[in-house]
Amino acid sequence: MSKAPAKAEAAEGEAPAKGGKKKLIIIIVAVLILAIAGGGAFMLMGKKKHAADGEDAEEEPAHHEPPKVKVDPSKPPVFVQLEQFTVNLAPEEGEHFLQSTMVLRVSDAKVGDSLKLYMPELKHRIIMLLSSKKPSDLATSDGREELADEIKEEANDVLGYAPNPKKKNKRSRPEDDGPVLAVLFNQFIVQ
Repeated sequence: MSKAPAKAEAAEGEAPAKGGKKKLIIIIVAVLILAIAGGGAFMLMGKKKHAADGEDAEEEPAHHEPPKVKVDPSKPPVFVQLEQFTVNLAPEEGEHFLQSTMVLRVSDAKVGDSLKLYMPELKHRIIMLLSSKKPSDLATSDGREELADEIKEEANDVLGYAPNPKKKNKRSRPEDDGPVLAVLFNQFIVQ
């Protein structure tokens, strides 16, 4: 019987050691996580400072990037779904057609309702624009982004927001162009 209490005493003696190892591992992991988070924050702050000082002058990328739209977390995004468009493209080495579905991102629900009132005119303008394109115009992502910008300009024009000819640079703020902020393609097939 003297062996049983000896085992119990040995088990009690090991328990605090195991608990101490667990605490040590938890502390080490917590310190590593904090160090990684702090390093990441430091690097992000450093990049922002360089960009603000003008020291981080990067060249503009060769491809056209979609416009950046400020996201207001208090207001959900408003999208207007357009019907599918199927048009014959401008002739170029045979007959080709485009089948596309798109969504317009607008600044608020009132703009979405206004756009629905002008939908027949907008559809007409989009069909005319799409059918004027050649397949080679739409073969690259730059060509499709340019088309999206042209559709956005047409939609804003329908709503009475004429494009500003002085602002043809790609860095203009989307909210300055009108209430239609972006054109997003859900389907884009050229055959």
